Amino acid sequence: MGMLTAAEVLAFWFQELTPDDWFKGGADIDARVRDRLADSYHAAAEGALDAWADTSDGALALLILLDQVPRNIFRGDALAFATDTRAQALASRAVARAQDLEQPVGRRLFFYLPFEHAEEIVLQDCCVALVGERIGVGDHLDHAERHREVIRRFGRFPHRNGILGRACTAAEREYLEQPGAGF
Repeated sequence: MGMLTAAEVLAFWFQELTPDDWFKGGADIDARVRDRLADSYHAAAEGALDAWADTSDGALALLILLDQVPRNIFRGDALAFATDTRAQALASRAVARAQDLEQPVGRRLFFYLPFEHAEEIVLQDCCVALVGERIGVGDHLDHAERHREVIRRFGRFPHRNGILGRACTAAEREYLEQPGAGF
């Protein structure tokens, strides 16, 4: 489809997709995201869109490209996590600049999801604190706390082990056998 502007990324994500699309995905949604955002994702991954981070809307669009989009376009592949570190660094800078607070509450979560996706307890704690303080109680906070608990327990997300070529411990195997395990 070609490169989109930050405004076009946000329009697609927030007007054409729904929260169910964002979080439940599926082959059809993955194909739509791939068609519309793959070129922009690759540009963002290469650093070509770093100037977007100067504004709240630009930072939000860049976070969606670096943190959310690869989970759609590379579902089931280690590449889904390839830009997580960049997304976490960008989210840290954006939050330090209070760019998240310039957004409506419904969009702020995307500034915090890079921390929720981290396999580091410090970033998980950061996510829970930010969601609690800047979004409030509810499903998002519960979800953040559940992610943090998995990292506390295992130091990583066991559901990523197969994709990343990591061996599971016995405790991780037992966890993964439980209904609703993984994210």
